Amino acid sequence: MTDPLVPISPAKRLRGKRVLLVMLAIVVLGAVPAVVVPILWTRGKAPKLSDLSTIGAFSLVDERGQPFTQDALRHHPTIVSFIFTRCDTVCPVTSMKMAKIQEKTFDAGTRIKLLSISVDPAYDTPPRLAEFAQKYKADPERWRFVTGQPAAIQALVEGPFLTSMQREADRPDGIPNIAHGGYFMLVDGDLHIRGMYESNDIQRLDELIRDARYLARIAK
Repeated sequence: MTDPLVPISPAKRLRGKRVLLVMLAIVVLGAVPAVVVPILWTRGKAPKLSDLSTIGAFSLVDERGQPFTQDALRHHPTIVSFIFTRCDTVCPVTSMKMAKIQEKTFDAGTRIKLLSISVDPAYDTPPRLAEFAQKYKADPERWRFVTGQPAAIQALVEGPFLTSMQREADRPDGIPNIAHGGYFMLVDGDLHIRGMYESNDIQRLDELIRDARYLARIAK
């Protein structure tokens, strides 16, 4: 044990400083790839993106009760999912994967945004969507949840988003049985849908993030 009354030699102080510098270097080197690698990943050959459809004018409302229109999708890519708050099968899994996408694209900030559209708009009021958003730790600056008049939601979802939202007979426990897509859509800053990505395919989800980063880099 070191005697507290005996002064520490200069050599020991130097060794202690070296240890601290080495530990600091390890922390810095560990953090750099988390930021640099995703940015570098967008460089190189441009991905081949589809042009599935174009989104026209619409008027919905978000989880804050604020108007949400097509203008919220302009000038940046948006990753879109389809959910409803009473769903206990596909939606929780889809939303957890959306949360993971939010985490993996944190370095892009608001240059990549996320949107979850309710396919049960009559039940999914803004307060219910706000509670759902909080459950998945959605960043309000990046990830929005929208609802609206059922006819407006259906026209958007089954129109340009090419997704079914057919409601079948409710389950015995009262939860609605709504057939809807369990995949993600990628919208560019000019309101063109540039891809459809199966949520159960890890490789496709990696491609989704890569494609969104590319669109963010070239956005006007």
